[in-house]
Amino acid sequence: MSKESLLIFFADAILILHVLFVCFVLFGLLAIYLGYFLKWQWIRNRAFRIVHLIAIGIVIFQSWVGVICPLTIWEMALREEALSETYSGSFIQHWLQSLLYYSAPEWVFIALYTGFGSLVLASWFIVPPKPRAR
Repeated sequence: MSKESLLIFFADAILILHVLFVCFVLFGLLAIYLGYFLKWQWIRNRAFRIVHLIAIGIVIFQSWVGVICPLTIWEMALREEALSETYSGSFIQHWLQSLLYYSAPEWVFIALYTGFGSLVLASWFIVPPKPRAR
C-alpha cells in the first residue's frame, strides 16, 4: 500500500468517525425523547447523558469561538499530505462529506448548534437521567 493510499485510508477513517460523532449527537437526542414515550430505561443512563451533553457542548463552544473541528483539520491535513483534493476522492469520502459538510453563513451554524444544544439541555429536565448511585 502506497503512502498516499494509507493517508487517504486514515482520512476516510477520520471522516467516518466524524459522521459517527454527528450521528451520536443527533440520534442520541432523538432516542432520549423517543425513549421517554416508549419507556426505554437506558436513555436515563447517566454516563450516556453526560457524554451526550459534553459532545454537543463541544460543538457549540467551537462554533461560538470560531474554531474548526479538529477532526476536520486532521482529515484535510491527511488528504493534503496525500496530494488529494480535499473534497473529492473515494466513494466513502464523497458520500459522507456530502452528508456532513454544507455551506451556509457562520451565524446559521451557531444558531442551529445552540438551538440543538438547548434541546439537549432541556432533555435533562424533561427526561432526567437516573440519580447518582450513593
